[in-house]
Amino acid sequence: MTQTDNNTLESIPADQQGSFSSFLKTLASFTGDLSSLTCPSFLLAPISLLEYSSFWADQPGLLSEVGKSDNAEERFYAAIKWFISSLNGSFSSRVPKGEWEKKPFNPILGEQFLCNWEDGTRIVCEQVSHHPPVSGFYIENKEAGVIVNGHDGQKTRFSGTQMLVDQIGYCTLKLTQRDETYLFTLPSVSVNGIWYAAPYVELYGTSFVQSTSGFSAAIEYTTKGWISGEVHHFKASITHGSLSTPTVIEGQWTGKSTITKNKKTEPFLDLTTLEKPVPGVKPIEEQGELESRRIWQKVSEALKSGDYAAASTEKSAIENHQRALRKEREASAETWVPKHFAAVKGEEIYGNLREEIIEKADSKFIDTMGEGGWVFKA
Repeated sequence: MTQTDNNTLESIPADQQGSFSSFLKTLASFTGDLSSLTCPSFLLAPISLLEYSSFWADQPGLLSEVGKSDNAEERFYAAIKWFISSLNGSFSSRVPKGEWEKKPFNPILGEQFLCNWEDGTRIVCEQVSHHPPVSGFYIENKEAGVIVNGHDGQKTRFSGTQMLVDQIGYCTLKLTQRDETYLFTLPSVSVNGIWYAAPYVELYGTSFVQSTSGFSAAIEYTTKGWISGEVHHFKASITHGSLSTPTVIEGQWTGKSTITKNKKTEPFLDLTTLEKPVPGVKPIEEQGELESRRIWQKVSEALKSGDYAAASTEKSAIENHQRALRKEREASAETWVPKHFAAVKGEEIYGNLREEIIEKADSKFIDTMGEGGWVFKA
């Protein structure tokens, strides 16, 4: 254990040390899905997991650029740029500097998060399922002719000193002015440092991208080893019938990367130089009862002020109310229906792109897509 780890443990609030010890003991002996475990309040982030879906548009300018080129190969590289920026937004840049990863609130059924950016990009997120937890999201920029439709759930387990998270779902990117579609599968996530109350995230495994233009990519995620390597590393191999050798894009999904084509290497993306546009969100007093920041307002305020007892009380009140509502629905045989999304077969969303990925991926493909999907109700 390092001096930094000791300092982090010593920073745990006195009234939270007992719950943290109990939490670790539970983790050490727990088997199965960890999403049902209660996390100590000081390890909670003052934000709902549903709002994390908005980080798919962390760099809306890169998303709007995807369809601009008349060249299908250049459009594919632009799509990879946007995807890498969304990984950075989802797992790195959202964490305030100097702070550790924290657990967001589990969204309630039907919870919504809506926001927009100055360039005309907008996003609609909704918790479409609670058991299992699934978030649907829809991003659109009509002028740029781009639409992203996807869903994401988490299946967690504990292994050694790591929490491993399989992201269950996928997303599609459609270029409406090009009649072109891209299917993206999702990488897995490891959460390290939990034992020292200093969690941080890494990506691992392989995700895939397949376009109706025929271009495809396998993106492998690795981290720094004992001797060599770097944190947050990725390597994407792009193939197509028109390419004599695979194009390789490599670097950090949190920073700089390069592209190598025909043995020539050039800069590809530098996320450290890009400002993060702030999305517009309605004031809480103008939000609907099911919008994220209104639902979790009291819990968030308590966490920000360091009143962990109040945060636990307010959080429990929300969760108990949801349990009561679920029992009422079960008693009346009521079927809950999402407001913004509809369940459909996966093929209605991505056509044969999944089969194309499976054909090219060999043994590297681990199916976390599931069979169905959620489409936005236009």
